[in-house]
Amino acid sequence: MKLTVVGCSGSFPSTESACSSYLVEADGFRLLLDMGNGALGELQRHCGLYDLDVIALSHLHADHCIDMCGYFVARYYRHEGGRCGPIPVYGPPGTEQRLTTAYADTPSDSSMSEVFSFRTLSAGGSFDAGPFRVRTELVDHPVEAYAFRVEHKESGRVLTYSGDTGPCPRLELAARDADLFLCEASFTDGKEQIPGLHLNGREAGEIAARAGAARLVLTHVPPWTDPQINLRDAKAVFAGPVELARPGAVYEI
Repeated sequence: MKLTVVGCSGSFPSTESACSSYLVEADGFRLLLDMGNGALGELQRHCGLYDLDVIALSHLHADHCIDMCGYFVARYYRHEGGRCGPIPVYGPPGTEQRLTTAYADTPSDSSMSEVFSFRTLSAGGSFDAGPFRVRTELVDHPVEAYAFRVEHKESGRVLTYSGDTGPCPRLELAARDADLFLCEASFTDGKEQIPGLHLNGREAGEIAARAGAARLVLTHVPPWTDPQINLRDAKAVFAGPVELARPGAVYEI
């Protein structure tokens, strides 16, 4: 399978990157993980606007889901070809209501569901999406949030995406023996000490090491965090390859 980083800035877009969004492809199937601020425009560099097959939202903070409002416009008001049929959208409970409220002016309370088929994530659950089996683990964040373990059913290859989380055993479970661990690193070791919110680079490296992940890619680094410090700290505790996510980067898994 192939992972393309659509956007990787944490909390709000940077001058170089949109917020969190990751395109996972295999066997002609396209799964999008998150669609944060600015992601919809960047996504069109990598696939057609109507070529997605499934969307999964890790949680409902704006930097992970707000461009779904723009995508609603693209699907609902499409002129050529007419309104799009509903695409599956997996998210925490209340996803439809959250997006309807954010848009604030849908024609009706059910308009979102005309182009999005909303499905609810659950702790320790799983769903099939084309060639992928996606397992969900509830992680530690102020709102209900999930890590995704995406396995290509034929090859057995595994991508784990942390979403947003503080350190927690369930994230380590999701990352167990992953071929690539895409892990948030929002904080700086020794600077922010806020429990149940985010990881720093050292914590991301420690979790990758304990989980036995083969490769670590740090993402969701906000513009006010020095990414090189997080990269250095992760390398100090994780022996495998470590790098920083960047927009447009492609990983073959």
